[in-house]
Amino acid sequence: MEITAANRNWLDQLNLTHPLVLAGPCSAETETQVLQIAHELKDSDVSIFRAGIWKPRTRPGGFEGVGAIGLKWLQKAKAETGLLMAVEVANATHVKLALEHDIDVLWIGARTTVNPFAVQEIADALQNTDKIVLVKNPVNPDLSLWIGGVERLFRAGIKNLGVIHRGFSVYEKTKYRNNPEWQVAIDLQNRFPMLPLICDPSHITGRRDMIQEVSQQALDLNYDGLIIETHIDPDNAWSDAAQQVTPTRLKEIFEDLKVKKKSSESASYLLEIAKLRTKIDASDSKLLEIMGERMKISEAIGNLKKENKIAVLQNQRWMQILERMKEEGSQKGLSEAFILNFFKAIHQESISHQEKVINK
Repeated sequence: MEITAANRNWLDQLNLTHPLVLAGPCSAETETQVLQIAHELKDSDVSIFRAGIWKPRTRPGGFEGVGAIGLKWLQKAKAETGLLMAVEVANATHVKLALEHDIDVLWIGARTTVNPFAVQEIADALQNTDKIVLVKNPVNPDLSLWIGGVERLFRAGIKNLGVIHRGFSVYEKTKYRNNPEWQVAIDLQNRFPMLPLICDPSHITGRRDMIQEVSQQALDLNYDGLIIETHIDPDNAWSDAAQQVTPTRLKEIFEDLKVKKKSSESASYLLEIAKLRTKIDASDSKLLEIMGERMKISEAIGNLKKENKIAVLQNQRWMQILERMKEEGSQKGLSEAFILNFFKAIHQESISHQEKVINK
């Protein structure tokens, strides 16, 4: 798939002097609520008003959105404030209703992106539309699935595309609601640099007190924009109360965020960054050399186990290594999450090398 500058035109045409911001309530609850939030956001850095009309819930019994009536409230908000309007769509019926109400931006949620049949249904319903269509990452960190969603839309003649990074579900509890796994989004950005990349700090954090921190991280990684859930009374919101901020707080976040340059032509900067990158390259080469030596040792262990008919996996030994590395890593300023991921990958590769030796 060839993503060209055409996919970025919609963003450039907004003529923004700051990163793109989509904001609004997780759920449209009442007409009064929608209009009040929209009016409070109209004179801020917000360009697109977002509101959930249909809400896919993990378990039945929760608030699943007001439905099509909410689209009329968005129409009114657009007429009164001039903001563009955005909603999530999960099937062809949603698309039809959104288009009938002249919604400007449609996004495909994480639970929908995991289902190629659903994405294809949406792509067919949007065939050749000039609306802006954004694709959230799938629930699990599957880059191919995320790209596949974009490709289905692109092949349906939809040119105004973008992606939303909202983090990924993990079984282990972390400080995030959805672990960011920044590298997945960076890999997508590197493959398709002309595809606008938007961060969703609300869903990544699940906590309003972390919104600014993650928003700044995204901007430092050259994201094109942010989508942030905003409510006039967050504590009493009908869905995702903990991750929504007030319009006043949102404006404070905007004031504190720092947009940094992507590069510099300063001779001193270019010289120093070249030196540091050379050191990084040398360190990376050393790491690979060390890993290669480690795998040779693993193969020797595999041979020893084979001769003595010993099982490959020695769980007690593995847990001892992990605990020791977590402690040593902490002393070197490395996060526990990084140590766990790093040594789990090394352990898996070591097991693979031992199995190859044993199965010869």
